[in-house]
Amino acid sequence: MAGLLRTVTDDEEGGVTCDLAIIGAGPAGLAAAVYAASEGLKTVVLESFAPGGQAGASSLIENFFGFPTGISGGDLTYNAQLQAYRFGAKFVTPAQALSIAFTGGEYAANVQAEGYAAPLRARCVLIATGADYRRLQAERREEFEGAGVYYAATGREARLCGGSTVIVAGGGNSAGQAAMFLSEHVVKVLLVIRGEGLAKSMSSYLARRVETNENIEILAYTEIRRLIGEKALEAAELENTRTHERRTIQTPAIFSLIGAKPCTDWLPSEIERDEKGFIKTGHAVADSAAWKKANRSPGPLETSRPGIFAAGDVRSGSVKRCAAAVGEGGMAVEGVHDVLGTYT
Repeated sequence: MAGLLRTVTDDEEGGVTCDLAIIGAGPAGLAAAVYAASEGLKTVVLESFAPGGQAGASSLIENFFGFPTGISGGDLTYNAQLQAYRFGAKFVTPAQALSIAFTGGEYAANVQAEGYAAPLRARCVLIATGADYRRLQAERREEFEGAGVYYAATGREARLCGGSTVIVAGGGNSAGQAAMFLSEHVVKVLLVIRGEGLAKSMSSYLARRVETNENIEILAYTEIRRLIGEKALEAAELENTRTHERRTIQTPAIFSLIGAKPCTDWLPSEIERDEKGFIKTGHAVADSAAWKKANRSPGPLETSRPGIFAAGDVRSGSVKRCAAAVGEGGMAVEGVHDVLGTYT
């Protein structure tokens, strides 16, 4: 992708400067990049892996506004990146943000990125690092990472599993979408969930589709205990947590979509998080030390540090939906304009 930043040279001791540094190029970060760059803000996006985030790995997003027949996550996020780049946003990828340090003055945040000697100096920062899927607590799981245990269901995996029975673990929308997609390519999909049903964790429209799909079998109160195979996955041992009955399923693939952990371990203590590690914003941080010294209240997406925003899955209380993340990304830019207006 064109538009990448060059390595900062030694004579640029102050580092690169920008109006808005966006950390994470999932739907929230990409949306913010589109709106910020189109409105004339000098925008830099740091992404540790590849633009798109979890949405980029989704085979089909059916409930995204404006796409009645659905759109693949890859197409949606790739087009968003092109759009942001067209407006002048700069992408640095792969480049993992390592730390944020706060200073006084207009460029109040210094973002240190992997591979760059000098910091990225930003007037405002948007944290949109999303969340990572949790790993299965099953015996030998580590041995089959990428060789039978997957965290996204794309066309590649579907082709590898054709003619087989596959297991999808999880009861949320991502698991439901994966199960529906895979059901068109494999002999059978076993949807393994820890609870009684899908009503509490999955959108009703999707739950109905999953429940009425003849090629999907829902295994309630079930967990994956052990994986079996030589160089690649060959079978999995499942346990019903009520009856403790175990059975072995011959399968070449398990798709693990069992919840997420926010990518916030790298943040300093000044950025307050809830008990699960998601970033607090808005009213939840109004009593923070930094805001007590400020002459205004935090914006709805502003963190415990003025000028630092959070959007998308990483934010505490966010709706874990692609469209919601896009909306938050655009909304955060309005807050950025408010902050930048205090410097004029």
